[in-house]
Amino acid sequence: MNIHMTAVCGMGMGSLAGLLRATGHRVSGSDANCYPPMSTQLERLGIAVMGGFCPSHIPPDTDLVIVGNAVRSDNPEVLETARRGIRSVSFPQALAEMFLAGRTSVVVAGTHGKTTTCALIAWILHHAGLAPGFLIGGVLCNFDASSAPGGGPHFVVEGDEYHAAPFDRRPKFMHYRPRIGVLTSVDFDHADIFSGIEECAAAFRGFAALIPADGRLIACADDDRVREVSAASAAPVETYGFAAGARWRILDYEAGGGGARFTVARRGGESCALRSPLAGRHNARNAAAAFAAARSLGLPPAVIAAGIEAFRGVRRRQEVRGVVGGVAVIDDFAHHPTEVAETIAAVRERYPGRRLWAVWEPRTNSSRRNVFQENYPAAFDLADRVVVADVYLAEQIEAGRRFSPGALVAALRARGVDARHVGDPGAIADLLAGECAAGDVVLVMSNGSFGRIHERLLEALRARGGAGGGPGGPGRSPA
Repeated sequence: MNIHMTAVCGMGMGSLAGLLRATGHRVSGSDANCYPPMSTQLERLGIAVMGGFCPSHIPPDTDLVIVGNAVRSDNPEVLETARRGIRSVSFPQALAEMFLAGRTSVVVAGTHGKTTTCALIAWILHHAGLAPGFLIGGVLCNFDASSAPGGGPHFVVEGDEYHAAPFDRRPKFMHYRPRIGVLTSVDFDHADIFSGIEECAAAFRGFAALIPADGRLIACADDDRVREVSAASAAPVETYGFAAGARWRILDYEAGGGGARFTVARRGGESCALRSPLAGRHNARNAAAAFAAARSLGLPPAVIAAGIEAFRGVRRRQEVRGVVGGVAVIDDFAHHPTEVAETIAAVRERYPGRRLWAVWEPRTNSSRRNVFQENYPAAFDLADRVVVADVYLAEQIEAGRRFSPGALVAALRARGVDARHVGDPGAIADLLAGECAAGDVVLVMSNGSFGRIHERLLEALRARGGAGGGPGGPGRSPA
């Protein structure tokens, strides 16, 4: 078919574009904002992205229009699609119809950790020679891609709780027909569409109820809300985590510069020692979830362990973007306070004894609002220095509901953390280049391009010709 994709540069939409192109469809796309890694992936696939939204962007011979969930109902391309009588579907509807039918669908859902867990499962199946299809909200380093049609019986998909499209307000995962479901966490997020934790829990309860009685739900035992939501499943539930009652329990966790070592032990049965290149206790949970899911699909423990050890991670998840003058610059997608805290803790594990800068941009629909204003200060406790950027497109959020970077900085200083509010990404890069020293680690957290801050910082560090700034050892400076 000839398929046009409106808002093609989102991770899900761009990944689907790759699947469509790989299976012989002609694909065109448009978007208002496109940046790496998806812009790079689409360019490599030969999919041209037209800037902005315009009726003329839809080719005359288009058979199908796929509409991204960030698109408004009054989008010019949505209106043109209706005017011309072209069939339109949401991204999850297209995925289900064209790629999930007739396959064993493995769906990973949860507020946190679903991208990495999903990527691990896809890689384990691939490493075992099972050629799975997959679509994941991040670029897998092992494949340098976020999707593949695969040729095997399994399809692994990241199940997002965000609504499917302007014309379908259900969570995306309601389309995905899970045979094996993984539920990593249940937390409040997406404050633009959920009123609070109860609405979030209700959405995940719907996910648990999708899994048939002959399927399996893999659920995190360390999360009280996950345990409550799992009761809605008609399928057998297998729990995992550090909790004593977990069916797949994580034991003997040891962190190091190369990642982590731990054992996953099934209650009353087998155990398997794992070596993971991923740092952090949250990533041990992700690996345990992937282990349990792969075992439910019949893979031997040794095969799963080999896959986990060979996993190279996901772009923008603790991704080292460069090291210049002894300063390591790391990119991460963390934005929710839970994710910020876990990511900082993981980077602290990987780089013990080094001064850690945490640079954060409030960019998501939740973080731009003040719903988590009181939660963020504690999330930065393990950082030595914190730089907070301006709220992204702050004018879109009414002043009374808007997140305050200044209030966060004041709260951090009261906790003894050296914190500053520096609005512009270029100014942040200049500040860091002037003050970082050899041995420092700069962790940049944003779910967007953040004004190319990583490249700007690395360029500035190269331009200064080596390590400068203050002392790079551990410890906090006065605010």
